[in-house]
Amino acid sequence: MPISPRVPGNSVDSLVQHATDNQVCRITLNRPEALNAITPDQRERIIELLADASAGPAVRAVVLTGTGRGFCAGADLRGGAAAAERTSRDQVPGDVARTIRLGAQRLIAAVLDCEKPVIAAVNGTAAGLGAHLAFACDLVLAAESARFIEVFVRRGLVPDGGGAYLLPRLVGPQRAKELMFFGDALTAPDAERLGLVNRVVPDEELAKTAREWAERLATGPTRALALTKQLVNASLDTDRTTAFAAEAAAQEINMTTEDAREGVASFVERRGAEFKGG
Repeated sequence: MPISPRVPGNSVDSLVQHATDNQVCRITLNRPEALNAITPDQRERIIELLADASAGPAVRAVVLTGTGRGFCAGADLRGGAAAAERTSRDQVPGDVARTIRLGAQRLIAAVLDCEKPVIAAVNGTAAGLGAHLAFACDLVLAAESARFIEVFVRRGLVPDGGGAYLLPRLVGPQRAKELMFFGDALTAPDAERLGLVNRVVPDEELAKTAREWAERLATGPTRALALTKQLVNASLDTDRTTAFAAEAAAQEINMTTEDAREGVASFVERRGAEFKGG
């Protein structure tokens, strides 16, 4: 697998735009001419921004989206056949595994491990690693024109970026194999029907809906959401005894937060809760 070159003439901040407003961090992939295929520089910047969102009290929700016709067309392979052949000749055993482990897998882990809720606002094609980037998010909104493609089989490749981990957990092993074996494009409505997408909206309403969902999450009990995310993500990999123990521990931790105390007080006082994120 070739390592993509830097994109000349562009700073990473122009290729990965970000802004925080109303405690929502919006991360936007901005290479529309390449359907937002991700370069190594972009990947590292996204990982950094997600880590900052996790640690920063000013951020309580994240929206990940793209510009143009593509959400993300996967990893940038602009090196082409000659670069791939040259890289293949120079490789030694372990190089490919290391590249995947330190690249695509780190990106997906950064989304899964982010302590704030992450919404994917899928504005167009999400292919390969781009599809897995969306599926790793906590909630997925899709424009009607969006498509999801497990493109790896078309290139004779094994899925990377956690695809064989994510898809069976979302749609079951048989559906996951169908998507990965054939590599057919999946429309947004079909993705919603399979459970890969929470909601499909008209293209012109995607940004508005994503903003509304994110701002609603940003006014919620941030630590409780983080602990809930952690419990749900771990649930399919643990037995009942371990899951119940994790749930009890999460409850113990959460009851020390200001938001939990506010939630209980608001119930007793019969008023709406005002969560501050602490």
